[in-house]
Amino acid sequence: MTALLETAVLSRAGWTALAEAHAERADALTAAHRARAARGQKHPVEDFLFTYYSYKPAILRRWHPGPGVVLADADERATWRWYRPAADGVEVDAELFRRDRGSLYRGVVNLLRATAARPAQFGCFGLHEWAMAYRADEVRHAVPLRLGSRGTDAVVEAHDLKCTHFDAFRFFTPDAVPRNRGLLSRDLQIDVEQPGCLHAGMDVYKWAVKLGPLVPGAILLDAFELARDIRTLDMEASPYDLTDWGYSPVAIETPEGKAQYVTRQRAVSERSQVLRASLLAAVTSGVDTPDGADFLRPESV
Repeated sequence: MTALLETAVLSRAGWTALAEAHAERADALTAAHRARAARGQKHPVEDFLFTYYSYKPAILRRWHPGPGVVLADADERATWRWYRPAADGVEVDAELFRRDRGSLYRGVVNLLRATAARPAQFGCFGLHEWAMAYRADEVRHAVPLRLGSRGTDAVVEAHDLKCTHFDAFRFFTPDAVPRNRGLLSRDLQIDVEQPGCLHAGMDVYKWAVKLGPLVPGAILLDAFELARDIRTLDMEASPYDLTDWGYSPVAIETPEGKAQYVTRQRAVSERSQVLRASLLAAVTSGVDTPDGADFLRPESV
């Protein structure tokens, strides 16, 4: 069922200023990555958001106002996909996007709602990265292990693995998989995803990209910044020695490191919950509820 949606009209001067400011902010956020790419250099922490998610910096530069905003004198946007003419200009065609991307749209909305409603858990201590290196002949990153192979294995064996995020769990080594508190699958993602998980927080950026023109530019860039900050904590708490790259370890194998990790984990979890709420409000604007109750499936996202 579609609800009435109040529409705001932005003058051409107003919306072009917003679009230009958005592009400048996006360029600043991706400048270091683009410079390294031009030199053929790789970064073990910062490049992750462009390689794992496979979204190019150009995606961040494209500003959308989100649903319920008309752009005056915006004829050049009339031909953009999922835009349509309006009485006073051009607007995002949210209804068409939802029809065209129905399964993906419903899946993402359902997952965001389920995650936001679930209590946050803070006892994993970032051990997913350790589980990916457990008894491994080769590790995922071209940097040394801070405690060496045996020390890394010992940390895993001394802890209870409590990973709740399938896209982290699927990279566990075969020996680490049965050590996790539960076996995870894509079909169970909507049942176990919780807002304390670092990777669930990073994925807010992924969902913002996938929902395209329904997402206002500021939410997209805020989600990218959150993902960047989470990735930093993720790797600082990992088994890798990143001191040569300017990162100080969060030694989760110690009581002090665990306390530091949980404090920072809570902070990014709170930020991710705020962004989930903003993202959900934007993409469901004008809709009482997404049609159907599709679960998130691999083919949907």
